[in-house]
Amino acid sequence: MSVHYQRHGDIGVIQIANPPVNALGQAVRSGLVNALKEGIADTDAKALVVLADGRTFIAGADIREFGKPPQAPLLPDVITQLEACPKPLIAALHGTALGGGLEVALGCHYRVALAGTRVGLPEVKLGLLPGAGGTQRLPRLVGVERALEMITSGRFVEAEEALEAGIIDAISNAQTPLEAGLAAAQEVLAGAQTPRITGQLPAPAANPQAITKTLDQLNQQSSELFSPFRIVETIQACVDAESLEAGLRRERELFLACMDSPQRAGLIHLFFAARSPHLVPDVEKASAFKHVALIGEHPLFERLQKAAQKAGISLTNASNEATELCLLGPNTTQDSLANCPVVALEEIGSACSTASALSLIIAENGQIGELVNVSAEPLTQQRAALTLKALRLNIVVSQQKSILRAMHAAIQQASASEKQSALEQASINIAEQGFCYRESDIDLLAVEAFGYPRHLGGPHRQATLSTAAKDV
Repeated sequence: MSVHYQRHGDIGVIQIANPPVNALGQAVRSGLVNALKEGIADTDAKALVVLADGRTFIAGADIREFGKPPQAPLLPDVITQLEACPKPLIAALHGTALGGGLEVALGCHYRVALAGTRVGLPEVKLGLLPGAGGTQRLPRLVGVERALEMITSGRFVEAEEALEAGIIDAISNAQTPLEAGLAAAQEVLAGAQTPRITGQLPAPAANPQAITKTLDQLNQQSSELFSPFRIVETIQACVDAESLEAGLRRERELFLACMDSPQRAGLIHLFFAARSPHLVPDVEKASAFKHVALIGEHPLFERLQKAAQKAGISLTNASNEATELCLLGPNTTQDSLANCPVVALEEIGSACSTASALSLIIAENGQIGELVNVSAEPLTQQRAALTLKALRLNIVVSQQKSILRAMHAAIQQASASEKQSALEQASINIAEQGFCYRESDIDLLAVEAFGYPRHLGGPHRQATLSTAAKDV
């Protein structure tokens, strides 16, 4: 079961267990409804607590449901039932409460968080807006200006700021969400803390200056985007609507408009592209190298050294008998290297200068790297990629020739106005020649390394859509 109910004394506990991040899939949503009914029916439970197992509270929607028809119960309906609970309902947060996770918490009557908890409504990053009451309940707690800033940026808010803003009611020094939730529930029952039903709070005061300021910023910085402007409309609806229900209806209309937007499809395409681009197909049970030699000099080496201790990886500036992998700086000879795999670090605009089986190309902005398998065993490439990932470097794996180099060359030959189309044409050539393991890796590299417009989903996606449209 994804959600179960258990009573602790006179406190009923609704516990979510849907690893790894307790995403709000259909089983969790229906489980919440059933556990809530059980808790309400439990005459010995004077208050209820909602919490989650594992390393985090609810970190958002279940990505496996993206693009599929919604299944009942829908999250807005679940939260409406939570908010209507006749008993005090406490949310005990830890880790992150993001997107629908924060919306669930906003539907509860009191929110306590462990130290280090972060909350946020990051739907804008997927071309969406919060569609389960976030744009209607958050402004009732924090006002129009802060709600606009939080939701249009999608940023994560630390527990201290969330407490100061009124998003949460308390920060607990308890060790577990259960301890924090039970203690908060007892305080509420004793009258030491007062729960608030968010949806029954008055609508926020109108703030036309904040609305105008936000629209000006969006028009200057991201005028091509769709969902941020719809977010402004939903928050204005929170101010103007005659009731919470009317505001929720408007939010749902605009959420569905965002769902239908091509930008949402493009941004979610990139979201999936960013998941595990460092994995080599058909390689299993690989592990990172633990002893790495950094030979020569490069600014990247300093970054790797800072991450090494936390990653449990030993870095040396010369190879020895324990060395498992050598990372070779540009213009550095291989003569004295131990008998182990070598990764040659190469500048994106320079000619290939080594004959190493593996090459590491770093984007000029340093945001992402590409580990190219020229002639190594797939397992070796995978272990090297896992090592670099452990050292906090965002990595895409590829084969034969560098995707980054190919796209860089295409841009260099194009005028400023033609760079986007040059990347799209290059992406087709890269895919046809088989340099990428996944075609979405081309899109990820183009967006992160060359600034291709994120909301379009990447050049290969755009080129493929254009081709498909011509064929219709």
